[in-house]
Amino acid sequence: MSARLHIPHSARTSAHPFRLAALVAALTALLAALLTAQAGPADAATGTVLRNDTGLYPRAVRLAHNAGAGGRILSSVVTFSGNNGLGTIYESTDSGASFHQVGAVGDPEAAGGQGLCCSTLFELPQKVGDLPAGTLLWAASVGQDETNRRMALRVFKSNDVGRTWSYLSTVATAGSTGGLWEPEFSVDASGRLVAHYSDETDSAHSQKLMAARTANGLTWTGHHATVVSPLVSDRPGMAVVRKLGNGTYFMSYEICSAGGQYQCVVHYRTSADGWDWSSGPFLGYRPETADGKYFKHAPTVAWAPEAGNPLGRLFLIGQVLHNKDGSVAAGSGRTVWVNSAGGSGTWREIAAPVTVESTVVDYCPNYSSALLPSTDGNSLLEIATDWSGGICKPYFATKSVPSA
Repeated sequence: MSARLHIPHSARTSAHPFRLAALVAALTALLAALLTAQAGPADAATGTVLRNDTGLYPRAVRLAHNAGAGGRILSSVVTFSGNNGLGTIYESTDSGASFHQVGAVGDPEAAGGQGLCCSTLFELPQKVGDLPAGTLLWAASVGQDETNRRMALRVFKSNDVGRTWSYLSTVATAGSTGGLWEPEFSVDASGRLVAHYSDETDSAHSQKLMAARTANGLTWTGHHATVVSPLVSDRPGMAVVRKLGNGTYFMSYEICSAGGQYQCVVHYRTSADGWDWSSGPFLGYRPETADGKYFKHAPTVAWAPEAGNPLGRLFLIGQVLHNKDGSVAAGSGRTVWVNSAGGSGTWREIAAPVTVESTVVDYCPNYSSALLPSTDGNSLLEIATDWSGGICKPYFATKSVPSA
């Protein structure tokens, strides 16, 4: 595999025999998927191509705190120019009907084949230190392809609606060759900026979820585990955090383990302040539909207001949808879930705006898709990736949200 491609969570190596076997199986499945994609029809996904080239790990934000740019949608994907990793930035001024590229983040630490993975995009909802509300932040994992690597989570900022970017700070730098992955931002109840990420550097845990925060955007402190399993082999990862209408914070994530029906199943937990997640032996709740369906791999979550409901409405997606018995559901790659009870109870299924054939674990089809509801929660924009002619491309579409 090319060094520029992101290997999914469940395929990262370790000394544990079962995880080596899982790696072989995952790579075999990936090779089969690649050969199928190259031989099959182009543009398998529905929707409109965001970038007619490699575009991984899509993210999207609707600007709400940037004077003169309110309502615009900014999106980002990870791509490459030769051996240089880039975060490309796109803008929509017509509510997601069309996008055009307006900028790019070129981190020198991701240049020359050093590696770039799993970026995020975030608009500050309030002032943090000297950073005004409306500041755009972009962060990613860098350095995974270096010899004797020491990966880092580096943050860049933009004050001109994504046109230009400058380095701001580093959330964490690995003290070993273990990985630091998948940064995501939120602002906690104290007004500090929080970074959530996956950490492979602790020898006592194959992987755990971590958080750190900053009062000024420059100095990150309080690094601590938010989801950690007593089983060394368990791998909580891919956290995304959203604040509900009542002030509660909701985190979605996967937990990859030794195998079985619930390998890499999606979980969630909540926090009153967005900082204390009560990490311990409790690993969270598994969201399900009324008939027992569940998501596995690469979840993301979004929030929107809902008329008459102080909690608002949550939207959840995962890479592969499974039936109660563990078989792949017919709606896998075609389904988003909705919940109006803060995650409690069952979730209802709606049609995904972008349709992707997503039945196997692969770093491209429907992998960590971006969801962005309208300001009233009545429509949903999705950006999802899929193979087209052997290239992993991002596609976007918007669909109305049906009533319950």
